[in-house]
Amino acid sequence: MLHSPPVAELFATGRVVDCILVLMLIESIALILIGRKARRRMSGAHVFVNLGAGAALLLALRAALLGSPWQWISLWLVAALVAHLLDLRYRCTEVQR
Repeated sequence: MLHSPPVAELFATGRVVDCILVLMLIESIALILIGRKARRRMSGAHVFVNLGAGAALLLALRAALLGSPWQWISLWLVAALVAHLLDLRYRCTEVQR
């Protein structure tokens, strides 16, 4: 019986996306904690939309890897767009200050 390599299985099951999402969660906590000590800090909401865009793209990838219906993939892509636009709004208001 042939077994697929562990990395191939990570992709086939979508677990690779789960691993990256866990790392992004750790990153968001670190950004918020570091931001509390820095002079120029990102608000929790800004961190959420900033990483939310990437997370939504990853969830679209996961849906595609698992063969989900196109509606789920497009839902995650639209969520990524909304988060990206909110992130741009935060950045533009920061520049104007």
